[in-house]
Amino acid sequence: MVEGTVSITLKDFQALLDVKIDAEDRISNVKRAAKELQVFLSYLCTRVDIEPFVQEFNKQSRTSEILLEGGHAKIKFKNEL
Repeated sequence: MVEGTVSITLKDFQALLDVKIDAEDRISNVKRAAKELQVFLSYLCTRVDIEPFVQEFNKQSRTSEILLEGGHAKIKFKNEL
């Protein structure tokens, strides 16, 4: 990382803070949605054999992976949000 200083206007600084807060909220929402999807996929595991579909999803997905462990589904982010 390069060390140094930068001067920006207060307006730009506030905009940067607002974007950071928005990004944190979005990350939180994605993690919450992933947990809800884990519950849904776990439910489906008890009703239908979804393993072939999960394997196909995992082959095609660039950002996440679904793990089936003992009848429970886990969603793992490849870049760990």
